[in-house]
Amino acid sequence: MRPRTSLLALVAVVSGTTAPRMGAQNAPVALQHRATEVAANTVGSGTMASGLQPALTAAADPPRAPWWAPVASGVVPGAGQFALRQQRSVAYLVAEAFLVVQYFAARRDGNRERDAYRALAMNVARQPFGGTQPGTWDYYERLEQFLESGAYDRVPGGALDPETDPATYNGFRWQLARETYWLNPNTAPAVGSSEYQRALDFYQRNAVGEAFRWSWRDAQLQQDVYVQTIRGANRSYQRAVNMLGVVAVNHLASLIDAYVSVRIRHFGGAGVGVGGYAVDGVHAGYQPTSAYSGNWQAGVRLAPR
Repeated sequence: MRPRTSLLALVAVVSGTTAPRMGAQNAPVALQHRATEVAANTVGSGTMASGLQPALTAAADPPRAPWWAPVASGVVPGAGQFALRQQRSVAYLVAEAFLVVQYFAARRDGNRERDAYRALAMNVARQPFGGTQPGTWDYYERLEQFLESGAYDRVPGGALDPETDPATYNGFRWQLARETYWLNPNTAPAVGSSEYQRALDFYQRNAVGEAFRWSWRDAQLQQDVYVQTIRGANRSYQRAVNMLGVVAVNHLASLIDAYVSVRIRHFGGAGVGVGGYAVDGVHAGYQPTSAYSGNWQAGVRLAPR
């Protein structure tokens, strides 16, 4: 116990206490009761009345700011803001859910359109040649650009005779091979020469074989539908990629927001600054404008240091 300190506190309280609206005869009694209450509270406390200590301690406690809040926001947008008890945690979470749903919807549309143009190619352009094996992405783009693939070997049996019609895909590749490796693309060198063999090797690597041969001849309408379908698939897949990009931005924005909030709560606005200004707060959110797009809004409130 520290009786001197308690006594000083008692004197200070008594000397600063007044009794308004009371007669002079009642003032000493009021002071005596007030002194008794303060003395009872200060006994054993040392320097502060125990009845006031909880309120002062609660006022001195800083707002909750766990160090792991930015990490949580980086993993699940809005989790860090929830730990910091910020209402905008809902905005981050809603934005994440919206973007993920849009991503899967775009992937679903792209896969459906991909199956549609592959079926159209097999049932129309490839059907006369019996081709059923799925091709690569580049292969289906070639069907969009060329009316026919052309033959791989114009004269079956014996040495390979490349397609010569440049309007076909294989003929175009053979023309490119001649222009690349022959001194004169219109004059063939000896078949056994290195020039001829290099051009032939190029053709064999890039030409379409008989198993993937196609022709849209007399099926122009179906080719137009094919072109529109493959372009629709491209747009859907691109939209899916865009959604993933915005998802990444949402994670990053939530992480930075939580980091700045933690810094502000630990060190005050002066702990994070830009130029001559201190960060006073952060607000961010994603505002959808349609089923496929939206606006990401973020801002920082600054105050002079």
